[in-house]
Amino acid sequence: MVGLPLTKTGLNSRGEGRSAMTPHLKIGIAGVVIGLILLIINPWLALAVIVAAIALPAIAYAMLDSNQKQRLRRIRRRQLGR
Repeated sequence: MVGLPLTKTGLNSRGEGRSAMTPHLKIGIAGVVIGLILLIINPWLALAVIVAAIALPAIAYAMLDSNQKQRLRRIRRRQLGR
């Protein structure tokens, strides 16, 4: 709707708006897209890029200790408005 200001989450006062993507999600999607393009050129390189785009965030999360994971979950809940 025109004239309704957007909040930080991209929603206006009526709850309408766009979905917000984090920079990390954008980078992950870009890695998968580049991997799919490379699939035509060099399948092995494409496989490596796709695996790296999926595995690196998972490995980074697994390396956090329990306090850091709890803090991250708390921040995510706050961002989602729970």
